[in-house]
Amino acid sequence: MAPTSNRPAPRDSLNLRIKPELRGLIDRAARLAGKNRTDFVLEAARRAAEDALLDRTLFTISPKAYAEFLARLDAPPQPNERLQRTMRTRSPWEKA
Repeated sequence: MAPTSNRPAPRDSLNLRIKPELRGLIDRAARLAGKNRTDFVLEAARRAAEDALLDRTLFTISPKAYAEFLARLDAPPQPNERLQRTMRTRSPWEKA
């Protein structure tokens, strides 16, 4: 097994042409999020890429497994401590 290194993985660059008003919008949003422009844009692009791929993911299961899945969705939740604790907890907007 090769020893692991503490060096960060190499990075590649991505160059974009952008209108000044859009760059300003991104910069304002990045500042509000406490991020620099690069981190803000990369996070947004990564999230959009994951969503695009997940939207096109196809799951195939047997008819029996699908019927069991539907039955579990239709079944009422079974009482348990976590559910009971959640139901006793006041919503943040109810707290004074």
